[in-house]
Amino acid sequence: MDFLAPLKRKADTKLLMLIADGLGGLPRTPGGLTELETARTPNLDRLAKEGTCGLLDPVSPGITPGSGPAHLALFGYDPITCNVGRGLLGALGVGFPIQHGDVAARINFCTVDAHGRVTDRRAGRIATDVNQRLVQKLRKAVELQGAEFFLETEKEHRAVVIFRGADLHDALNDTDPQVTGVEPHGVVAADEKSKKMAKIAHDFIEQTAKVLANEHPANMVLLRGFARSEKFRSMQEIYGITCGAIATYPMYRGVAKLVGMDVIECGPEPEDEVEALKGSFATYDFFYVHYKKTDSRGEDGDFDAKVREIEHFDSLLPAIRELKFDVIAVTGDHSTPAVLKAHSWHPCPVVLWSKYERTDLCDAFGETQCATRGALGRHPSTHLMPLMLANAMRLEKFGA
Repeated sequence: MDFLAPLKRKADTKLLMLIADGLGGLPRTPGGLTELETARTPNLDRLAKEGTCGLLDPVSPGITPGSGPAHLALFGYDPITCNVGRGLLGALGVGFPIQHGDVAARINFCTVDAHGRVTDRRAGRIATDVNQRLVQKLRKAVELQGAEFFLETEKEHRAVVIFRGADLHDALNDTDPQVTGVEPHGVVAADEKSKKMAKIAHDFIEQTAKVLANEHPANMVLLRGFARSEKFRSMQEIYGITCGAIATYPMYRGVAKLVGMDVIECGPEPEDEVEALKGSFATYDFFYVHYKKTDSRGEDGDFDAKVREIEHFDSLLPAIRELKFDVIAVTGDHSTPAVLKAHSWHPCPVVLWSKYERTDLCDAFGETQCATRGALGRHPSTHLMPLMLANAMRLEKFGA
């Protein structure tokens, strides 16, 4: 950041970062095609032919990223030194008026059996209106000592809790075991100053379990991504660009707000996102547009459904390209192979298009061609923003 900021310069160019969440995948059987390679994607293939392709590592080779650090890396922030817990991103995403020193955690409503073992980490992806009812029930029933708490619905099985009080810190583990058939983890503080918050979180979980005991399927909560609210440098300050974000899920709106983007309101469907992009095109220099369902179907382990979502994503490209962006980058924040039903460490395919970018031998957009024919090569995701800015003529020469 300190290196790039002095190089920024003004230009009358428009940049688009189009993210299909969890885009990267794996074949169903060794030697086969990935979800992206299986999908019929004439518009992405055309972009690949006209641009240059490669692979991105969200954090580092072999490291499986969460969505928060993966997105921060795409926006040019070091995902290790700038790591932020999912709870803060969720709180920002739902528009909660976060204050300095608040500690937020993401909630998954989940299902546990009579022995307290997790049988479904997402409670069957309960409907958002069920989530809202449960949140309201907990607001009325839970009373904490040592801190206020605020509970907000995100979407489906996801919610966020915000703790507010004196001297609260966030060095706490997740209670989500990430697998079924075992009990949730207990809350443990990693340092002395976080012990107060650990006790408060433990009390919150115990009371919540009692309140939800007779509910089904959402009869327990898992807490993830404890994060204390701190200030971030904005993308406008660093890169000199005005930034608009279009996303339907709160977490992604949250990470956009964290780095100073304006969140553009839109309807719930991908086509609504495209309309919002058209309507705000004149207002911003840089747009981040997020497509969620590729990741959801990967986490469900539904290979064919992820293929269909990729094809839906591809169908949006013609209307987007009519806007005449100067620079377009299409990639995922990370890989979510259906065969793993989870995020993975595999690098994500990327295509970068502009009139100043060299072409390569790729004639289709897929993992194998990006790896073997892509001139861009393999990079950390943090390199994408400088490449986009350079192609938008928004970086000065370095040195004499």
